Amino acid sequence: MTGLDICVVGLGKLGLPLAVQFAAKGHRVAGADVSPEVVRSVNRGRPPFPREAGLDEALKRVVAEGRLRATTDTSAAVAGAQAVVLVVPLVTTAEGTPDFTLLDAATDAVAAGLRRGTLVSYETTLPVGVTRGRWAPRLAAGSGLTPGRDFALVFSPERVRTGRVFADLRRYPKLVGGIDRAAGRRGVEFYREVLDFDPRPDLPRPNGVWELESAEAAEFAKLAETTYRDVNIALANQFARYADRVGVDFAAVADACNSQPFSHLHRPGVAVGGHCIPVYPRLYLWNDPSATVVRAAREANLAMPGYAVGVLDGALEGGVDGQGVLVLGASYRGGVKETAYSGVFPLVEALRAAGARPYVADPLYRSEELVALGLPPYGGEPLAAAVLQADHPEYRELAPADLPGVRVLLDGRRCTDPGRWEGAGVRRIVLGGA
Repeated sequence: MTGLDICVVGLGKLGLPLAVQFAAKGHRVAGADVSPEVVRSVNRGRPPFPREAGLDEALKRVVAEGRLRATTDTSAAVAGAQAVVLVVPLVTTAEGTPDFTLLDAATDAVAAGLRRGTLVSYETTLPVGVTRGRWAPRLAAGSGLTPGRDFALVFSPERVRTGRVFADLRRYPKLVGGIDRAAGRRGVEFYREVLDFDPRPDLPRPNGVWELESAEAAEFAKLAETTYRDVNIALANQFARYADRVGVDFAAVADACNSQPFSHLHRPGVAVGGHCIPVYPRLYLWNDPSATVVRAAREANLAMPGYAVGVLDGALEGGVDGQGVLVLGASYRGGVKETAYSGVFPLVEALRAAGARPYVADPLYRSEELVALGLPPYGGEPLAAAVLQADHPEYRELAPADLPGVRVLLDGRRCTDPGRWEGAGVRRIVLGGA
């Protein structure tokens, strides 16, 4: 299986690196996206987003070699493909239910161009049962083809992190589950052809493409691994709040605990953001609403921005009421320009509720971009305190001189160098710190 024609639907921060990976392996790739701006950028060999390691040069190379092209015509791209991979966002509503609008539209466009013999793989994280129960009949209705007989359908979750996608594609096993065994085998063959893997002697079996028993098992695996992280972070956040009450440094406690191989305590933080950890537990709860541990963890993590503002209010003499407070970082985490479920939004809301005048600064965002996000940009107004929300590399060198007038810094990510703040007349505090 060489020289495949592949269509990648969705050229976002995961889909575009995946398309480039396939093209770099010598395959012909058509990338489909609903955004004309994204398509133009890709066809010029320029990533439409910054700071994805290795993407700039790799994209430029595969476009120049004619191995990757982008289009807004998904159906036409699918019609010329032997394999179709969908990486289109799935979000949840305010009530926690999945909103399939974008994926429904993408699936309909795929169905309109689907040919016999094609492999269709969904990489977007889904609730258990959606590949078989929603996408199979929808693809069948739109194409007139029968899943399992006329085309192969699999679920293969993305397991990468933005900023290091290419490294993660090599490091982590690729999980695949089909709606039947023939589809599963077809998916395994495809991903073996388009991916490379690093040796992993720590794994119970060789690193590579791992077939699970069904699409449902693959869907469950992705939800389980991400929900585990949300629950672990919630536990760490609960421990940090207790550590604050008893005057113990939880980071030292966690290091001590994790010296034993059965303890894997995560780190506490001011917020849990991004496309994955805040969302996928809610998809799991959609399948399993009786999962009380998962629900309690999600609620505990959602409470952290409000708790952090309470800590800041108690640390600042006179409280935050009427004071200017700078939130450092609009991104949901350091090094990426993305605000999906970012802690900046509940932090700004909690500061306003406490009577503060919040402002936001981020090295990756211009003032007008912050305004477009509904965030108040910092323009030199007087400040009494600051909250570090995203651990951008730029903040590792942050010092009191960078924040004139600030009397208290709440480092919500333990990102700053404590030595830079000692004896400077500014109180630096961390969550779960002595």
